[in-house]
Amino acid sequence: DLMFKIVFSLQRVLSNSFHPVLGLPIGVGSAFEGWSPRDQDIVYQVLVPMTPPRGHSFRVELDTAGKRRVRNFRIRVQQVCTCTPGSSKQRGKNMLCFLHHPEEELRSNQDPSLLQTLCKDSYLDVEKTARWFYQLVRAIWPALPHSHNWHLVLLPSTRSCQFKVSNGRESYRIEMLFGVRQGNTDIFVSSQPRPYHTSSTIWPETYAVAEIKFFNYIARRAPPDSFHLKCLQFFTHLQLGLGFSTYTTKTIVMHLLSILPPSWWSRRHFVRRLMDISESLRTCVEMRRLNHFIVGNKQLPEGIYLPPHVLMSRNYNLFHDLMMNPVAHSHA
Repeated sequence: DLMFKIVFSLQRVLSNSFHPVLGLPIGVGSAFEGWSPRDQDIVYQVLVPMTPPRGHSFRVELDTAGKRRVRNFRIRVQQVCTCTPGSSKQRGKNMLCFLHHPEEELRSNQDPSLLQTLCKDSYLDVEKTARWFYQLVRAIWPALPHSHNWHLVLLPSTRSCQFKVSNGRESYRIEMLFGVRQGNTDIFVSSQPRPYHTSSTIWPETYAVAEIKFFNYIARRAPPDSFHLKCLQFFTHLQLGLGFSTYTTKTIVMHLLSILPPSWWSRRHFVRRLMDISESLRTCVEMRRLNHFIVGNKQLPEGIYLPPHVLMSRNYNLFHDLMMNPVAHSHA
């Protein structure tokens, strides 16, 4: 409710601007999937889709400079002609064509284009976009009904907008991510932070929307006493500090959920499923291979839409580093 009100308010504020157009927020990550390794430290991640403002277009381009196995992209921002009949009046407000009106006239009579505000070398800049989000949230918060009962604290972040709201009894930590959808699919390029240094114009590919749609699919088929989320939460908590990421455990559980019948995840099968997760992890470490659940998976449920390059891609091995580093493999 809070996130929808924030986005609705931002949409009104930005309706005639040359900043990105915001779509409805999508809850992603463990908190919205129904589990979390630490109950006391839950972060609610919300992905806010962005589309180009009037007079602009977005072109998502694969970044080929690095050799990282994670697919990175850049979002090229281009100005488009608005001189054709009917295009100069959008959203009920006159606008000058960025391409064909004199620069002096543009400077005097129109706000700067997106290229001048949130871009670097014609590419949408993640860090500038994050600072812009922070400023917007701070500005609109006093006008929201939640501000009467909830206290807002903005938290530091360079690639997202993080804040905490509390009312003395409850406290929620929220991270607003922003991204651009690839076509009509469930795959986005997003501002999702990465553990290594990432250029401010790099937008990594994220599969979070496709993953939460998979968990929603499982929830619709699971019996009322299903413990699949408890299994994931318990085993992930068990692994904290042992060197395996929570995403590793989540990937293993998603693979198991796709092959084991829903009835096998009931309360009475809890220990057996934990043993399955443990055995799968041991086998993957020994073989030095854990396939990504989304990339290259042609057996996903109906309703999860992937772009061709993700669907037809070779399986992405999450344990690639164990293949290349014998010391890391021995430690694992």
